[in-house]
Parts: sequence; structure tokens; C-alpha cells
Amino acid sequence: MTITRKTLHRRSFLRGMGAAIGLPLLDAMVPALAIGQARAVKAPLRMAFAYVPNGIIMNEWNPAYEGKLGELPRVLKPMEPHRDDILMLGNLTHNTGRALLDGAGDHGRCSGSYLTGIQVKKTTVDIKAGVSCDQIVAKHLADQTRFPSLEVGMEDARQAGDCDSGYSCAYTNNLSWKSETQPLPPILDPRSLFERLFGNGVILSPEARAREADYRRSILDFVGEDTKRLEASLGPTDRRKLDEYLTSIREVERQIERTETANAQIDPHMEKPYGIPADFAEHFKLMTDMITIAFQADLTRVVTFLITREGTSRPYREIGIADGHHPCTHHQGKPELIEKVTQINTYHTTQLSAWVDKLKSTPEGGARLLDNMMLVYGAGLSDGNRHLHEDLPTLMIGNAAGAIKTGRRVVYRKETPMCNLHLAMMDRMGVHMEHFGDATGELSFAELT
Repeated sequence: MTITRKTLHRRSFLRGMGAAIGLPLLDAMVPALAIGQARAVKAPLRMAFAYVPNGIIMNEWNPAYEGKLGELPRVLKPMEPHRDDILMLGNLTHNTGRALLDGAGDHGRCSGSYLTGIQVKKTTVDIKAGVSCDQIVAKHLADQTRFPSLEVGMEDARQAGDCDSGYSCAYTNNLSWKSETQPLPPILDPRSLFERLFGNGVILSPEARAREADYRRSILDFVGEDTKRLEASLGPTDRRKLDEYLTSIREVERQIERTETANAQIDPHMEKPYGIPADFAEHFKLMTDMITIAFQADLTRVVTFLITREGTSRPYREIGIADGHHPCTHHQGKPELIEKVTQINTYHTTQLSAWVDKLKSTPEGGARLLDNMMLVYGAGLSDGNRHLHEDLPTLMIGNAAGAIKTGRRVVYRKETPMCNLHLAMMDRMGVHMEHFGDATGELSFAELT
């Protein structure tokens, strides 16, 4: 005897007045099975890259051991609650980031080659990089999600006022490249990202947003009738899941509203992107909360997150550091500057740890959202003082649906190309390539288990 019932399509949306909200994976999306059989839910696999600029203080990053992770060094201390969910990879290198006579500078090369493995060049005529691995996967999955990929960031050099030319900006401001001459700029403003994910796709100007501010309602109000109809057809477990999911969306809205109000109160004439929080941690949480929701609703399976652009001179007054990040990294061995960079590095991993908490606490198909991910956190430089491109700080977070054994540190032979990891990740996402960038071969996932 077989149970039959109408199932909800995985790519269903709540719609109303130009808004469209994707749904998380619900039991109602799973076909009814024969009595006595376990209900199996297959969640999609996601790939994401979170990039930090200016290198890391490496003796506060690398443990003095290989194998099973134990106590972590200072910069990674915030990640200790997640030791079983991370894989540290050592000796991965971007030779293509090293100096060229006509190069774009170390900072431009390291970020421009991070996902492409191509030696980027800056000339008086054009900029060139290469198609990045995230965009290769995005093209492969383009018909399976609403957005083939999302490009998210937290700072633009032109707005910060420390970009030497448009050519350098193209490299330091972008991780994703659709072609060798077409970067995909990240979305920096939380409101713009929210409207892209849940609105009608039209990004409003600051002036247009200001005109709408007095009568803006929650996006959940627009889909209220559709929500009621769906809830009436769901079981108790799915209603709870849906309520938690919509609550998380509303909380993001409230955070954005608080930020916009605070920014207006501080200085309504500030020439800065509308709605961007002044506080780094607040901005980070807003962007990662929306990335999490986008994954949960299967709006996309590919994300790049530029955690401030490469070469940034941003100060971190939130933690008492008024000096610019980039100048501090050229410490020339001065202990007080090394300490400041270490504090900045640790502040970044503290925010990362909170995001991983969110990914671990988000259920999906009998597992955790994090279990269906490959999230790489790392930098395109190791030692920012000397601009070294070898032994790049690299964390793989999530086990790729059981394909990776986490909780360990694996150190490869010196000069192993980072593109070997890219090949392995693309293969896991269903894209099989013999060559990519400067890869010499794929890092076997069997080798990582």
C-alpha cells in the first residue's frame, strides 16, 4: 500500500505585490513514501567563499601540529566551539599572485587571482583576470535557483578614498569574474541585498528609498494572504519551521530599519551608501543572516563574500584600533603593530564563529544547514608584511554532505596550488574540469576523509 498526497514544490514562493519569498525545505516538499519507509530529504549542496584582506599573523593562525584539531591558536580561538566542523588546509599557494612587471600590485593580484588562478594584469588599456570558479559553478546551476550566484561585500575602495586607480579597484573590490574582463561587483548595502532577495529586483536609489520610508511595510505584509493559505495546508512541524524562517526574515528587516534610523540620526547628510551600518559586526551579521536565508530558501547555491576589500585601510574603532588595517600589516616586526593586526584578525574570526553558529542551528532535511555546505574562509596573502602568497590561511567549514572529514589539520607539500582545491570543490558541485587556473591536479576528497 502506498501513501499518496500532493506535495509542495521545492522552489515554491510566497508572493504578493511584487514580493517573492522563497521557502525553506519543508516536510511537505518530500514525496509521500510507502508505509514503513523512512522519509529521505536530500538537501542541495552549497559553495561559498568568505575572503578577508591583508593577510593574517600566521604564527597566531597555524597550530604547531597536524591531524586532529585540539587547542587552536589565538586568531582561531573563537572557532574552538566548531573544531569538529572545520578543516584547516596548509601550504596552499597562489603562485599567480606573485609579482609581474606589468602586474596590478600585490593586493590586486592576490584578490584578483583568488578564485581564478590567473595572473591578473593592469595595463593602460584594459584589465584582465579570468573566469572565477564560483561563476563556472553558477553557470552550471543557473536553471536550478532564482539567482545563479550572489556577490556580497562590506566596503568599496572608491568610497573609502584609498584606491589608486580604477584598474586596481577592479581587482581589490571583486572576487567574482564572469569573464576575463567582467568582474561582478558585490552588493554592499544591506537594504539593496534584501530588496534583491525578496523584492521585485529593482534596486532603488537612496532618494527613492527615502520617499518610500514613511509608508514602507514589512515585506511579510505583502505576502500575508499567501502565507495564510500555505499555513492552512501544512502540518504542525512545517508550520513551526515556516514561522521560524519568516521570523528570521522579519528580524533582518528590523535590523536594517534600526541601522537606517541610526545613520539618519548621526548625520543625515553623510555621503555613504544608504543603510550601511557603521559598526563592522552589525554589518557582518546583517549580510551573513541574509546569505543564510538565501541558502535556506535555495535562492542560490553559490556565494562570494568580500569581508572588506583587499588592501583596505579601514580602522577598527569598535575594538579600540584607530589605525588603518593595511598600514598596520606593514609592521616591520614592531610588536605593537603586530598586536593590532592580531586583534583585527581575531575580531574577524569572532564574527565568523557567530555565523557558523547560525548555520549549525538552522535545521535542514534532518541535518544542519552547515552540513550541506563547503564554506571556505581565507585570504589571498599569508604574511601581509612581506606580501607572501604561499601557505595561505584556509579553512574549509562544513562537510559537503559527508564528503569531507572535518576536525583536522591537513598540510600539503609546499607550493600546492590553491586551484587544486577549487577543482575538487567544482567537481563536488557537479562541474568536472581537467584544468583550471594553475592547478596541477584535484585535491581528492578521499584524501580529506
